[in-house]
Amino acid sequence: MTVTIKPAKAVGAAVAPPSKSMAHRLLICAGMCQGESLIHGVSYSEDVSATIDCLRNFGALVERVGDGRTVRVCGVDMTKAYPKSVLRCRESGSTLRFFLPLALLSGKEATLTGAPSLLKRPMTVYKELCEFKDLKYLQKDDSITVKGKLPSGRYTVSGNISSQFISGMLFALPFAEGNSYINIIPPVESRPYLDLTLSALNIFGIEAGWKDDHTLYIPGAQTAKPCECSVEGDFSNSAFLDALSVLGGDVTVEGLSDESLQGDREYKKMFELLKTGAPALHIGDCPDLGPILFALAAACHGGIFSGTRRLRLKESDRSFAMAEELKKFGVSSTVEEDSVVIYPMEFHAPTEPLFGHNDHRVVMSLAVLLTKVGGTIVGAEAVNKSYPEFFDVLRSLGIEVIESES
Repeated sequence: MTVTIKPAKAVGAAVAPPSKSMAHRLLICAGMCQGESLIHGVSYSEDVSATIDCLRNFGALVERVGDGRTVRVCGVDMTKAYPKSVLRCRESGSTLRFFLPLALLSGKEATLTGAPSLLKRPMTVYKELCEFKDLKYLQKDDSITVKGKLPSGRYTVSGNISSQFISGMLFALPFAEGNSYINIIPPVESRPYLDLTLSALNIFGIEAGWKDDHTLYIPGAQTAKPCECSVEGDFSNSAFLDALSVLGGDVTVEGLSDESLQGDREYKKMFELLKTGAPALHIGDCPDLGPILFALAAACHGGIFSGTRRLRLKESDRSFAMAEELKKFGVSSTVEEDSVVIYPMEFHAPTEPLFGHNDHRVVMSLAVLLTKVGGTIVGAEAVNKSYPEFFDVLRSLGIEVIESES
């Protein structure tokens, strides 16, 4: 899909979209309960739909009820359940990394598949874990097959890996027979995502938490308890809406909690710094904010960003993807292994169509910039991965968005 956006100031109020991160976590926790749970405020993005498909494959009942944003889940005993067919994770890194340890609870063989871009992302943590515990792990270009029973015990992982690997272990280890510890070698990056996982587990009666700053303790042989809960508003996708005000609009984003554990809530402070100068910002705990922060730096006064290493391991190499597209606006940048510099330049309308790089956050960041100067994005359908309503919300704020088939 190609979208053309006409320049205009966005004005109005928008409701924060539901948190994709919490939707994954709450749905999985509900799927691990032997009973009925209700989860309100679920948005059916591509990633969340992948998680729902995998839960159904394990035998859980997952269905929409009421307004379509409420999901009823009747879960299964994860120590006995196993996938009845291939677990299709689509392009969702969370789905793949959360379900792989769960597939090791029953001891039966399971195969997980995904888009080529997903299977290219590093999975070394699980490969080494399986080898160390004498579990089967076979990775091909289009699939990963595992077999064996995940044991309790002590696990050591590096803190600079994706938090999704550690969260995956947090979902599975409460159902192992004995107590477990996960020792994280510092520095611990993306800790807020681990806190979100712990919060979701606690909602469903699972005990797990920090023993100290670098050690997680997970008692074994637990039973999850069904409940009724709601998905909180998402700071990472709300950042794209609030960014419209940085560019001269007047947008109010409703439905965000000041008590949220989401690390991306820091975007509000970072936006203020970008409006007044060229700040040095560390984004190791909130890497998903990278593209929109780069975009605003380009439109404002530039910026220096550290902790960007993991942006290279997302749906696209986000640092290079944004650098390539910002060049079309006349903006120069330097991309290093763990840093990005956006230089203050004369920002202008893009000289050619922009490319979405099959990355939802790249597309939304570019769309925000186009509300200022106008232009076209090819491959804009990538927003369906996390925020399928994004362009409709832009229209509700007074932005003209014209869609056409690529």
